[in-house]
Amino acid sequence: MAAAAPLASAPGAAAAGDLAPHELRILVAVDRERGFSAAARALGLTQSAVSHSIRGTERKVGAVLFERGRTGATPTAAGAAAAAHARRVLRLLDTLAAEARGAGRGTVTGPLRIAAFRSAALHLLPPVLARLADRHPGIEAEVYVVRELGAGTAGEVAEGRADVGIATIDAPAALPAGLLGDVLLEEPYALVHPAGHPAPRSLPLVDWHENCGSYTREWWTRQDWIPKATVLTEDDGAVLSMVGRGLGMAIMPALSLADVPDGVTVTDLGRGRPTRSVGYLTTAESAARGAVRALIRELRAATG
Repeated sequence: MAAAAPLASAPGAAAAGDLAPHELRILVAVDRERGFSAAARALGLTQSAVSHSIRGTERKVGAVLFERGRTGATPTAAGAAAAAHARRVLRLLDTLAAEARGAGRGTVTGPLRIAAFRSAALHLLPPVLARLADRHPGIEAEVYVVRELGAGTAGEVAEGRADVGIATIDAPAALPAGLLGDVLLEEPYALVHPAGHPAPRSLPLVDWHENCGSYTREWWTRQDWIPKATVLTEDDGAVLSMVGRGLGMAIMPALSLADVPDGVTVTDLGRGRPTRSVGYLTTAESAARGAVRALIRELRAATG
């Protein structure tokens, strides 16, 4: 599809900075729903009101934001970028009042949305959030699980859907553009197999989609004893269950092994074993928020 031509701005037209919050919310709704009618239903507006708002936003921004068609509204490159910025601005507006009231009282308050991959959400975050709640009861934390595939957790932060992401990252220098963050811990991989098996390395491999990233791929390819996976599952919990049933062995990181079921043995892979880096990600604007800073302090204290 050819790139959309920019819209000409009339003399004295409003700048992009003049977009109102209701315009941003409509922009985000159309991007999310992929249609004007669906966005109108979600917002309780008429379709004509949504269409009028998007046309006005496009004039202010100076670019076509959506390709209109029979199947709905597809964001252009400009539209995807605008929607991401809109979500981030709206998130700050949603937290403004709560954080301002807390600052007036000398406390840290407000909503805090955290995206995390499954094993971090299950095993790393609960004690961290318990301490955060003890110290800052006014913080309203919400955690949701994101698969580390494609844009993954980093994408949720960059798109404004999360204030903080707990992600697997190669190095701080390799963070996606526009994001800040740091490594919290290095977790080793281990061999996981049915307890008592005399030759666990001879077993079939059970694996899951998120497992082998760039941090393990080089090591993995050098191991001629690791076969191609015969069972591929959706998450590490299913892998552990299948290994416990004797269906094979697995190569898994430490966070996934925080709650190993009966019948499963974890064996150190020895010198040269692979590791993966787990860290946090946020944006520059979110990093200035008291709730985000408090969470990062607790994460560092728990993993340092």
